[in-house]
Amino acid sequence: MNFSTMDELVNFPTAVLISGGLDSAILLADLAKQNFPKVWPLFIRCGLHWETVELLYLKRFLKAIDQPNLGKLQILEMPVADLYKNHWSLSGKDIPDGNTPDEAVFLPGRNVLLTAKSLLWCNLNQVKSLSLAVLGSNPFPDASDSFFSLIEKTVNESISGNVRLFKPYAGLHKTDIIKKGQTFPLEHTFSCINPIRELHCGKCNKCAERMLGFSKAGIKDPTSYA
Repeated sequence: MNFSTMDELVNFPTAVLISGGLDSAILLADLAKQNFPKVWPLFIRCGLHWETVELLYLKRFLKAIDQPNLGKLQILEMPVADLYKNHWSLSGKDIPDGNTPDEAVFLPGRNVLLTAKSLLWCNLNQVKSLSLAVLGSNPFPDASDSFFSLIEKTVNESISGNVRLFKPYAGLHKTDIIKKGQTFPLEHTFSCINPIRELHCGKCNKCAERMLGFSKAGIKDPTSYA
């Protein structure tokens, strides 16, 4: 069976590659409101500096939006210490602050690892589609249409699979997403790369992006910053 749209797959289980952040959390909650028989949240643990706190927030968010078709959180392992070595994302040192450009937070090969593993999980668990919360403003080379088309084809071909990869928010920006998800429990989402006492630090690149997004959207920021 070859499907080209999510509407054609609404009668089959689906999955969302999720972090603790605004974009993927809103996407998950959005899809869970639709008629999919099951929506599986997939979290891939890489051993990054902020992941313990991120996962704590994600579990709170899932509890807050719980409903019958929301599947149990699936935590998959993809350690990157052997690749990244002393990178700031592992060491927690020299974290890019709010004055740095987007390029400062690029994690090499991240979408290769996360997308490939998620697609494999879907193929092995009879889940017909996987959605990613990639936005139109993502500047990185592993977020292009051609990249995702190629990795979908490659992973499926490697095991004679047929999972479709979707990016429902590809034409949207952060302010659009915040407006779209403003009725969801966004206080339980997490965007920080340098958490302090389980709070957003309020100074890093990702916190600055989060603050700006709420400000531009004209919506009160529910985040507690250290």
